[in-house]
Amino acid sequence: MTGSDASSAATTGAGSGPASTPVTLLIADDDEVTRSGLRTLLAAQPGIEVVGEAADGVQAVEQARRLRPDVVLMDVRMPRRNGIEATRQLLDGPTGPAGPPKVVVITTFENDDYVTAALSAGASGFVLKRLPVRQIAEAVRVVAAGEAILFPAALRRMVATRPLGSAEALPKAALTGREEEVLRLMATGLSNPEIADALTVSLETVKTHVGNVLTKLGAQNRTHAVVIAYESGLVVPGFAG
Repeated sequence: MTGSDASSAATTGAGSGPASTPVTLLIADDDEVTRSGLRTLLAAQPGIEVVGEAADGVQAVEQARRLRPDVVLMDVRMPRRNGIEATRQLLDGPTGPAGPPKVVVITTFENDDYVTAALSAGASGFVLKRLPVRQIAEAVRVVAAGEAILFPAALRRMVATRPLGSAEALPKAALTGREEEVLRLMATGLSNPEIADALTVSLETVKTHVGNVLTKLGAQNRTHAVVIAYESGLVVPGFAG
């Protein structure tokens, strides 16, 4: 992800300041030095409380179910169980009253095949390990607030190089014309208020359309819906947006 990609990352309306209640975070990475460094740096960020660590995907699932963090920062290449399977197991498995944790994938390479697979499995977004810690912390806070974090240019490149086989989802979803329009705008990285402005409709109307899109596509979140939009051909990788 280039600097321009990072600056154009879309969040869907979460504030940048820390919440009154800290976001609880579990860090899963098989490299002890990386894991320890992330814990130290992120624990020092406003509004974040690191509650645990995991050295592989099996531990990530076990610790997440025990500690019930708001967010799991999930490496994708780990032993015993990779981040894709761990993400899928967390989101599909038993959860507490607050529901499953949100997952943010953390990776070294933006074009890693595992990243797109993790997004398709339900991760809410991804960040690169080389990003400044404040940007990683902001991604954690945004996702904890129930929003997605998208890097449209990087996502386009990933899906263009390795579709994941969900291309049939969109034709079977029977989206209305307006819902397809909303999905295209989501794929450019626009937030709900920005979509409302673009379509000259109310924010509540946009939220309704987004909810319908997610339901019809069977998408875990808007990031997953955007992956499906690219894979289906509704949005063409490389289009201006």
